[in-house]
Amino acid sequence: MSTVVFGLNHHRTPIDLLERVSLGPAQVEALATRALASGDIDEVLVLSTCNRTEIYAEVSTFHGAVADLTSALTETTGLEADDLAEHLELQYGEAAVAHVFNVAAGLDSMAVGEAQILGQLRTALADGQRAGAVGSSLNSLVQHALRTGKRVRTQTGLEQVSRSLVTTGLALAETRLGDLSHRAVLVIGAGGMSALAAAAALRHGVASLTLVNRTPGKAEALATRLGARWRPISELADALAGADVVISATGSTGLVVSLADGADAQVARAGAPQVYLDLALPHDIAHQVADLRGVTLVGLEQIGRALDDGAELPQVVAARELVAAEVGAHLTERAKQVAGPTVAALRAAAAEVVAREIERLDQRTPDLSEADRAQVHLAVHRVVEKLLHRPTIRVKEMAVDGRIVEYEDAIRQLFDLHKADLP
Repeated sequence: MSTVVFGLNHHRTPIDLLERVSLGPAQVEALATRALASGDIDEVLVLSTCNRTEIYAEVSTFHGAVADLTSALTETTGLEADDLAEHLELQYGEAAVAHVFNVAAGLDSMAVGEAQILGQLRTALADGQRAGAVGSSLNSLVQHALRTGKRVRTQTGLEQVSRSLVTTGLALAETRLGDLSHRAVLVIGAGGMSALAAAAALRHGVASLTLVNRTPGKAEALATRLGARWRPISELADALAGADVVISATGSTGLVVSLADGADAQVARAGAPQVYLDLALPHDIAHQVADLRGVTLVGLEQIGRALDDGAELPQVVAARELVAAEVGAHLTERAKQVAGPTVAALRAAAAEVVAREIERLDQRTPDLSEADRAQVHLAVHRVVEKLLHRPTIRVKEMAVDGRIVEYEDAIRQLFDLHKADLP
């Protein structure tokens, strides 16, 4: 099997198209089911975030798998293949493995170094395992990538120098409103992204913070933890009117703030300037809100343009070096595992020869003492073990070098093994 990365991400895909391929839990499961119905795809994991909708798969054939993944994605999203073609991210083999590691490390994120991707990838892995879509190969790959991502954050200092989507959005809000220390901020939602947004707003030194959520208990719990206020969703209109900055990141499939909601808030504010930060995918806030007098709407696309990827920062360089080393280690270990069946076949053939010869020896030397017989048996096994040691080491080395097929052919001819004995 080989690893394939297939999908769309913020590097090559406009935000409006990323929004159209953003998948909820039911769609993720449906996509995985469709992909696994193919005879070319053995394992699959679907990762859908505000930065990407990507499929990580273990496949037996490349071209067949790509065709099947295309069909699975288009059937799930309702889009045509032509809509996706020029934006697709497609990686195979070692490049695909490296991509997964870079994603886990936050090096492929819109906000380089952001930590949320670790939790998102961990959740995607758990969901794939529960659905029976993730097997041993993908599990090994993603678990190693997750461990590496954690090391990147603890050993390179990358997280400390990264600019998050929220802090970048707040910086953009300051260009419109000035110093936010006298401004009121409203955060809509109480999930993971909303909690990060609320905490970032407090660190930014805003004058007040209010939380609104459809589930009052969640809003109250988060507000209590952060020392903020909270209001039920039924009071959203009043909350909008009182906020200078509105941050929305609910994960809802529909609009949370409509054009009418924004217009009513502006009437209540008598046209006072207001900034909306829409961190959700799909969008929480109607695009037309940006046309209202006094309103500035900042979405993921604008935030992405404002972010500096910091490619020359020493922390980023250190992170890339650590990731490259771990990618190499994973590929080496995987190659050795590929060599395993070849080694096993060789040793099985040798064991069969040894067993026959020892049986023949026992029949011809009935008067040999048990102690001497045991010594003879041990000597034979030692000789065979020494003879097989170098071929065993070499087959693993050649697997790492990508020459396993060449070595299998040599072993088959030298030791008269049947092709079925080898992987």
